[in-house]
Amino acid sequence: MSVTGSTSTVEDAVRAALGKVEDPEIHKPITELGMVKSVAVSADGLAEVGVYLTVAGCPMRETITSRVTDAVSQVPGVERVEVELDVMSDEQRTELRKSLRGDSEEPVIPFAQPGSLTRVYCVASGKGGVGKSSVTVNLAAALARRGLKVGVVDADIYGHSVPRMLGASDRPTKVEEMIMPPQAHGVKVISIGMFTDGNTPVVWRGPMLHRALQQFLSDVFWGDLDVLLLDLPPGTGDVAISTAQLIPNAELLVVTTPQQAAAEVAERAGSISLQTRQRLAGVVENMSWMEMPDGTRAEIFGSGGGRTVAESLSRSLGAHVPLLGQVPLEPALREGGDAGNPIVLGQPDSPAAQALDSIAEKLSVRARGLAGMSLNISPAGR
Repeated sequence: MSVTGSTSTVEDAVRAALGKVEDPEIHKPITELGMVKSVAVSADGLAEVGVYLTVAGCPMRETITSRVTDAVSQVPGVERVEVELDVMSDEQRTELRKSLRGDSEEPVIPFAQPGSLTRVYCVASGKGGVGKSSVTVNLAAALARRGLKVGVVDADIYGHSVPRMLGASDRPTKVEEMIMPPQAHGVKVISIGMFTDGNTPVVWRGPMLHRALQQFLSDVFWGDLDVLLLDLPPGTGDVAISTAQLIPNAELLVVTTPQQAAAEVAERAGSISLQTRQRLAGVVENMSWMEMPDGTRAEIFGSGGGRTVAESLSRSLGAHVPLLGQVPLEPALREGGDAGNPIVLGQPDSPAAQALDSIAEKLSVRARGLAGMSLNISPAGR
């Protein structure tokens, strides 16, 4: 790094270097977040940097130390780096929260605000066992690999499985009233499973489910997301209704298998949009067939379910609902989920990965924009 202009001293250059170090959870420079406590450089080239952690048990302390050390080591004139960690006071955490979330004490769901540019997809199914969570996790990983900022809410409170399938083993960090979500494969994720011990079941009624979902959407600091995916529980129950109330602009993505019995139930899940007035983004047919060694396809669960659902919903809604793709049945898809390494990343050339990546491509080209939003401006007179 060259030292010029206002960074004419080594200490100034160190501070400039710290301005390029991002907090791994908030993804903003630590200088902007008030995390730099002190900087001192001795005549023999020892750079001593004091850094505030947001909380005492910050799980990213080693990552922050490593990033600071690497950045400062590259400054000309610095021979050694020592990083001293401290913890923010309550007042400092309050200021941090205000800088990130504003001065409002009442939690706000950013994705429900008129100016939000985040596309929200609710991945729904009529019944369990159709691979809805597998589709959610792989679409999230595929979208993140394309450079998009992606978040996943595991809204299947009773049957939460997203953290394992995405390989997210870290716990969330709480800063004041904000929750910092862990990340895996470039995807931010939150799940009730991160707040329970072991495999403890969640036994809640409707109001508690609604409150949990509300907290996931408002108390979690998601940052500026391009896409948010919600893995909904099967059916048209409390969570599906709460989602429509909390994020009315969310779009439904219906997952089914080719089996006609599953397709009929999936139609019900999609038809909830008639009551909630949500848009249907499309249908994904999972477990469409298994490719045999001789190149033939074994249609284990029958055929045509996805197209049937798409056509039926198109008729019901009076608008085209596309069949976004058909995903083959592969052991590697299940193995990737168990290992926390989605197939779109672990075996990107496999037929299932390519099908999922194609669906992600269709969702990703629908870039964030202002179409349909009121800009509160008046046309200029001629």
